[in-house]
Amino acid sequence: MSRPSVPRIGRTVAGLTAVAACSAGLLAAPAPASATADPGRASGAAPAAGPYPNLAPTPPMGWNNWSYYTCHVDEKVVLDNARALVRSGLAHQGYRTVTVDDCWMARQRGPKGELLPDPVKFPHGMAYIGQQLHALGLKFGIYEDVGTLTCEKYPGSLGHFAQDAKLFASWQVDYVKADGCNVPTTPGHSKEETYRDLYGQMSRALRASGRPITFSLSAPAYFQFDGDSLWHRVIGWSSELGNLWRGGRDVALQQSTPAAKWSSIVYNFHYNANLADLQRPGRWNDPDFLLAGDSGLSRDEMQSQMSLWAMMAAPLISSTDIGKLSPEARAVLGNAHVIAVDQDALGIQGRIVAQDDHSAVLARPLRNGDRAVALFNSGDAPRTLSVTAGAAGLPEASSYRLHDLVTGHRKHSDGDIVASDVPAHGTVLYRVTPAD
Repeated sequence: MSRPSVPRIGRTVAGLTAVAACSAGLLAAPAPASATADPGRASGAAPAAGPYPNLAPTPPMGWNNWSYYTCHVDEKVVLDNARALVRSGLAHQGYRTVTVDDCWMARQRGPKGELLPDPVKFPHGMAYIGQQLHALGLKFGIYEDVGTLTCEKYPGSLGHFAQDAKLFASWQVDYVKADGCNVPTTPGHSKEETYRDLYGQMSRALRASGRPITFSLSAPAYFQFDGDSLWHRVIGWSSELGNLWRGGRDVALQQSTPAAKWSSIVYNFHYNANLADLQRPGRWNDPDFLLAGDSGLSRDEMQSQMSLWAMMAAPLISSTDIGKLSPEARAVLGNAHVIAVDQDALGIQGRIVAQDDHSAVLARPLRNGDRAVALFNSGDAPRTLSVTAGAAGLPEASSYRLHDLVTGHRKHSDGDIVASDVPAHGTVLYRVTPAD
C-alpha cells in the first residue's frame, strides 16, 4: 500500500509500519486557512473560546475494533462485542465506550457532501448503531481523520468539519477519534501549523455540534520522531483541543507474531512513561489499545500491559474479540483493584522511579494517600525487584502494608518495597498503605 505524503501511525492492514509523532506547543501566529478552510464555518457557528470541555475526568474505557479486526468490521462485529461487554460484566466495570474505527464509510461522500456508512457493512446505518449501544447502556464512538482521506483511504473530514460534526451529533455519537493521515502540506506553513489548524477546526466543530463529544486526537503521533521539543509542543496544544491524544506508534495488530505484540507493548510503555510531565487530570496520554485476549500473549504479558497502563493513568480500551475472552484474559481486564488505580480521581500519571535495561519501577500517588508501585520485569528470566520507600515517594522511617493487586496477597514492610521472583515479562503491582 502506498504511503501518504506525511508519516502515518502504521494503520496499513498489510503490516505494522507505525510512524508516530512529536511535540506540542502554542503558536503565536494563526493557523493557515487558505488550503484548509472549512465551508461549514459559514453556517454561523463561532469558534469556541478556551480549552475543550473536560468530558473525560477519568481515563476513558471501552472497546475499539482496530487492532483485532482492522477493516474487517461491520454491524455484527460491533454489536456482538458490545453485547459481550455487557454479558461479561466488563461494561459494568467501566468498559462502556464502543468505537468503530477506520473503514466504516462508503468510499465516496453523498450528493450533499455527507459521509455515508458502507451499505454492506452497516446496512441499518450508524444512527442505528448508536441507538443499539445506548440501549445497552454503552457509549458510541466513531473514527475520522483531519486529512483528505483516512489512513485506509476513506473520506477524511478536511473541508467538512462542521458538516461531519453535526452529522455525528445527529447519530448521537459520544466519542470521536480523529487520525492524521493524508494531511496535505500548506505552502508557507509548517507541518505543525497545518496539523494544529486542522485539529483546531475539528475541535471547534465538535464543540459547536450541540452534543458533548469526547475528543481523541492523534496529532502527537505524527511528530514523535521530529524531536522531543516539537513532539512535546504538539502534545501541549492537543491538550487544549481535546481530552486525550495518541502519542506514538500503534500497538501491534492481531495478525502480528507474539514477539511483535510483546515488543510493541514494551515500546509503547517506554515512550508513554516519559510523557508524565505533559499529562494532567482530565487530559490523558494514550499509548493505544489493550491486547488482553488477543492470541499469542501470555497471562503475565497481558497482566503487565494492564498494570502498566493503569499506572500511567492511560485509557483502557480493549481491542480483541470480547465474546471469546479466555477466563485469564477476562480476569486481567476485569481486575477491579487494577482498574481502581487507573481510574483514581487524583488523575496523576505514575513515573519511573528506578530502571535498568530489563526492568522499571513506577510509583503513583493515589487520592486516599496510598501509593501504587509497579515492579516490571521486561527481561526473559525471573528476577527479584525492589525499590526504596524514599524513591517511591514514601517516608523512609515508616512501615507499610503492601497489597498485591493481582494475587491478592498482603504483606508488611519496614523499608524497601520488594517483589521476589517476578516472572519474565511480568509485573507486580502493589497498593502501598502507611501502616501507621
